[in-house]
Amino acid sequence: MTKPDNPADPFKKALAEATKVMANDAELNVTYSVDPAGLSGDSLRLPQVSRRMSRQEVLLARGTADALAMYRKYHDAGVHTRYAPPGDMARDLYEAMETARCEAMGARDMPGTAGNIDAKIGHEASRRGYDQIRQAADAPLPAAAGYLIRHLATGRDLPEGAQNVMDLWRGFIEEQASETLDDVNAMLSDQAAFARLARRVISDLGYADQLGEDPDSQDEDQQDQAEDQPEEEEQPDSTGDDDQDEDQADADAEQSQDDQQDAAEAQVSMDEMADQELGEEAEMPEGEAPLDPPPPPPVSEADPQYKVYLSTHDEEVAAEDLAEPAELERLRAYLDQQLEPLKGAVSRLANKLQRRLQAQQNRSWEFDREEGILDAGRLARVVANPTTPLSFKVEKDTEFRDTVVTLLLDNSGSMRGRPISIAAICADVLARTLERCNVKVEILGFTTRAWKGGQAREAWLNDGRPQTPGRLNDLRHIIYKGADAPWRRARPNLGLMMKEGLLKENIDGEALEWAHRRMLARREQRKILMVISDGAPVDDSTLSVNPANYLEKHLRDVISMVEKRKMVELLAIGIGHDVTRYYDRAVTITDVEQLAGAMTEQLAALFDSDPRARARVMGIRKAS
Repeated sequence: MTKPDNPADPFKKALAEATKVMANDAELNVTYSVDPAGLSGDSLRLPQVSRRMSRQEVLLARGTADALAMYRKYHDAGVHTRYAPPGDMARDLYEAMETARCEAMGARDMPGTAGNIDAKIGHEASRRGYDQIRQAADAPLPAAAGYLIRHLATGRDLPEGAQNVMDLWRGFIEEQASETLDDVNAMLSDQAAFARLARRVISDLGYADQLGEDPDSQDEDQQDQAEDQPEEEEQPDSTGDDDQDEDQADADAEQSQDDQQDAAEAQVSMDEMADQELGEEAEMPEGEAPLDPPPPPPVSEADPQYKVYLSTHDEEVAAEDLAEPAELERLRAYLDQQLEPLKGAVSRLANKLQRRLQAQQNRSWEFDREEGILDAGRLARVVANPTTPLSFKVEKDTEFRDTVVTLLLDNSGSMRGRPISIAAICADVLARTLERCNVKVEILGFTTRAWKGGQAREAWLNDGRPQTPGRLNDLRHIIYKGADAPWRRARPNLGLMMKEGLLKENIDGEALEWAHRRMLARREQRKILMVISDGAPVDDSTLSVNPANYLEKHLRDVISMVEKRKMVELLAIGIGHDVTRYYDRAVTITDVEQLAGAMTEQLAALFDSDPRARARVMGIRKAS
């Protein structure tokens, strides 16, 4: 018998089959991915298991599989949606309690799952630092509520970090909702009853304003209307003509009286409104028919015609949430190995750029003054024509405006290999250098969650493939470093770009618009947005059912909007490709060594206070 190429394959296959059995779904598609674990339609994603099959990897995979299988088995999406509240905090509490219910049902019906799910909960709590939290204000209330539901339903102690979060909030939750929580075990197997209990808990905790309308009361109103309707329609047929005439006469009299009363009230209302108009601005009379709700805002400010089929599964995620700290350190070490041969060039670039920026921050010269320091550069005019007066120059301090720079990195599959290393090194060098000069730097990345369409495409297929659906993939926007975060903390995050499976497809227009919105929310006076990319936007799923230039047109529209508003300065670095057909201000590099050459001048020129000098150095080319 031949051994499998990957020692983990037999374990992964056995776990997948066991998961299908526990979920009671033989058609469930179980996969292993570097993406966050979760359920999507008939697909269930589990954490990747490496060839080493470490104990931690095995426990996490088993715990995640059991938790998701229980959710699949005991969760009804229709009931869940029916009772789901619209408010953010209320929704988070509701989701956490429903997840806890499913896991508690598994622990009750399949006791073997309880220990595995404990391992998963402990891993997540440790990754999020729950064991380090010391006060309730720093602990998430929804997580604490979910932990408490699970503890009350199973009687099991929680892993350390989860126990800590639950204990911080437990006194408050039980004080506010103790009577409601007494019914947890009785409601556990009935999802609708438990959903109503969860809504009562949310109300007890002070978030009743986020619950929206009560679905049960809406059903009662509809039932009452349905019961009243036949009584109005069923009139006795045996009524004589005289009775009908009398009823008609009474109805006419009542109608005439109502009409007169309505007319009188309307006249009074008009008189009152006329009096109000002579004084303060008139108020709308009570009972005025409400105006039609405004149409939903367009997906894109740059192009109102740009469409997104489904944005529910788009995500904006911090880099540290996509990999474990140990893995980030390992990937960062790999990136540092590639930086090692370029250490000298990188240091020269950093020092040169820093000197240029600091010099511009501190001082500048005013020329052609009548007194000051003799301007030796203009002595040639005096030699050529002795009647020309001497020219002097005066040094002055410059007001260097408060500045923030955003680096937006293309994390697409076409960047795999050397290009993504160059992009990561560019971001590393620029962030370190600019931070030395007291310039705040934000580093963002963009890709998609899946190849060739994700859950958005699945929804489109299930809906019968309507024509021109717009964007058909799920976005993943990554925050590697916030503008206010110090570089030393965010340094390992850039290693994430070396992670296998991260780089997928690129929808540049929406990413650029996202980065632009983030910049507009900043308080700095000057904002610079630098895109590091290797070319045009590509998403096969979207382009296969829309016009061929759909994404490219949107990118051009967003660039045009940013440049017209002039609130953010936009430029680009093309990695191995000329991107000047999109961006007016762009440079192209094919390797990192070029960072120490002409690119130093071009980057430093961005901070030049003279626009003409800046344009001269940048060599601006208009996009064709």
